[in-house]
Amino acid sequence: MKIASNKLSDLYAFYKSELATIYEQDELMSIFELVCGKNLNYSKTEVKQHFHENINQSDVLKIYDACLELKTGTPVQYILKEAFFYDSFFEVTSAVLIPRPETEELVDRVVADYRLQISDSISNNQQSTILDIGTGSGCIPITLKKQFPSALVAGIDVSEKALEVAKRNAIKHNVEVEFIKLDILTEFNSSLITHRSSLIISNPPYVLKSEAEQMAKRVLSHEPHLALFVEDDDPIIFYKRIIDLCDTHLEKNGCLYFELNPLYAHAVNDYAIASNLFIFSEILLDMSGKQRFLKAQKK
Repeated sequence: MKIASNKLSDLYAFYKSELATIYEQDELMSIFELVCGKNLNYSKTEVKQHFHENINQSDVLKIYDACLELKTGTPVQYILKEAFFYDSFFEVTSAVLIPRPETEELVDRVVADYRLQISDSISNNQQSTILDIGTGSGCIPITLKKQFPSALVAGIDVSEKALEVAKRNAIKHNVEVEFIKLDILTEFNSSLITHRSSLIISNPPYVLKSEAEQMAKRVLSHEPHLALFVEDDDPIIFYKRIIDLCDTHLEKNGCLYFELNPLYAHAVNDYAIASNLFIFSEILLDMSGKQRFLKAQKK
């Protein structure tokens, strides 16, 4: 199908004709709005306002080219090299996961819970510290640093390429976050982590390799498997390691937050309780009612 004119409405008709077998209509409109937003500097409202107006040919070509990439299954965030998270855009590349709405929920819970703790730390002349394990694009620690500017914030990842993206995002958002290359399964060098944290947060790999065939092809083909998958024989390996680390790296009364695979939420919670490190450990539901998060407070 050819594009009938330079109007956004005809460009959208082209998108529907080319991508209808890949995306549902509501998702397709959201993708089209993102592409137009990036290339035309339009808000979603402005896309609708200008829907039946012509745009210049160079912008038509950019939006057309994006459609061809989308047709290969490449996620729109990787095409545009950015993803929206919480209240800002973050750079994303194939070295990092695209931030998910569930992770926004996790951060939202932390922000709501942590404000009081931050206030108490400031009133007691204490430096509040936050550690994100498996930081990826850095969206979690950067967002928390923006919410709590006085906190000392760090992020850990095993991937050098992911850390390069995270560092660029910190510069983009004008915040100071320390990023550290570390494999928590094989090392945890105390000389790199020089303080106990008031808060440890993590969204570690939690998709079983056996679940891969159920996932969308565009996720499997483009997002980093290192950040997605875990071996079937020990599906909570990262959670267990992080819980163990809380013994030496989480302050008294400090909090631990996880994003979970709902299939293994109880297994993670049971391990946290059995560790005898925490005053309490509880599973929290996400907006769709799934057992998606864990919160625990250290004794």
